[in-house]
Amino acid sequence: MIELSLIGIGTGNPDHLTRQAMRALNAADLILIPRKGASKADLAELRRAIVAEVVTNPATRIAEFDLPVRDESVADYRQRVDDWHDAIAAVWAQTIADHLGAAGRVALLVWGDPSLYDSTLRIAARLHPAPRLEVVPGITSIQALTAAHAIPLNEINGPVMVTTGRRLRDEGFPPGTDTCVVMLDGECSFRHLSPEGLHIWWAGFAGMPEQITDHGPLAEAGPRIIETRAQARADHGWIMDIYLLRRA
Repeated sequence: MIELSLIGIGTGNPDHLTRQAMRALNAADLILIPRKGASKADLAELRRAIVAEVVTNPATRIAEFDLPVRDESVADYRQRVDDWHDAIAAVWAQTIADHLGAAGRVALLVWGDPSLYDSTLRIAARLHPAPRLEVVPGITSIQALTAAHAIPLNEINGPVMVTTGRRLRDEGFPPGTDTCVVMLDGECSFRHLSPEGLHIWWAGFAGMPEQITDHGPLAEAGPRIIETRAQARADHGWIMDIYLLRRA
């Protein structure tokens, strides 16, 4: 049967790989590398660089595939995502069959950690027959963010809400908490909040050589972050960023 290892690689910095991740990569017969188009070619190149640096097993093969594009014309968001995940699972299955057949060890490098705001586990559940699954935890973007700013994630005895830009925009600052971490926000959704009493800590490319950070009262730091983010996206063609909001 197929054994599938989902390996957390942090933010793409080889220093973020655990020894467990290195062992899993070297145990793989096949490593899958997705391509996301020319504008995000750096993402595939980062995966290639990690493999080149840590994989010493000469029997390990690499197979690249083009990641399906999500159909934004589908009105229902959940259906749009489900259809996209089905398409990705189909490409995984075909790529594995073409390069490995029906048995062997497959590894897939996952940004951050496979369990936190990542759909790789949900996509893997769509494979038939179901593979034997191994999850190798990785450093999350939340850890990279708090480390970059040298701040604790939570206040003493305080809860933390992890949410998305979409929900922050539509629902506002989550009630019942003074600390909110926002992921998957391509629109700087903090713009829709009243800035009074809010402090923001932001990082783009957290934990990577290109890392950029800013922080301060939201009213002051927010406009700077919007400008910095737009410039970084233009320079690189893509950006991965994350931020923490806290009430004073």
